[in-house]
Amino acid sequence: MRLTEIRIAGFGGQGVILSAVVLGKAASIYENGFATMTQNFGPEARGGACSAQLVVSDSPVLYPYTTRPDIMVIMSQEAYNRFAGELKPGGMLIIEEDLVRVADLKRDPKIYAIPATRFAEELGKRMVLNSVMVGFFTAVTKLLSADAVRKAVADSVPPSFRDLNLKAFEKGYDYGIEVLAAGPKRPELEAVTVEE
Repeated sequence: MRLTEIRIAGFGGQGVILSAVVLGKAASIYENGFATMTQNFGPEARGGACSAQLVVSDSPVLYPYTTRPDIMVIMSQEAYNRFAGELKPGGMLIIEEDLVRVADLKRDPKIYAIPATRFAEELGKRMVLNSVMVGFFTAVTKLLSADAVRKAVADSVPPSFRDLNLKAFEKGYDYGIEVLAAGPKRPELEAVTVEE
């Protein structure tokens, strides 16, 4: 895997940090690569701004922070408003389609969208939306093997929730394969009103 900078952002309670941990573990332990992860929380725990920066590579990572993310996973509108401008030109933007509206986006990214929260609710627990998103990420980026990420998911969640998280991963992965076959889309750009 080439050196890839990734930012995952949303709000507390969406499993943003765990998503980064799972992907970093898949890269470093199950694919024998290298990964660094840094995290940032807002002043609140649940509901506050939350983001993680992940750098993965097949050689040692010399600088642990993202400068221009190649891939951005955005799970809330606040995260989109704050971080979308950092995406590398031609990069990949993965969004939670029910929570994020794309507007005024430059740099012509490849955009992939998934209703991860809705899928998680269909599986019975909203808290597995991060595993849905990790599965989707795995399918559309092809950065890490599905087997490596699957093992990292199983290894990173409590045993009582392992089966549910693996189902969530598969749901996101299967949806990602379908979306990938259709190709990236540029959602209709809508004006987003940001309340101050």
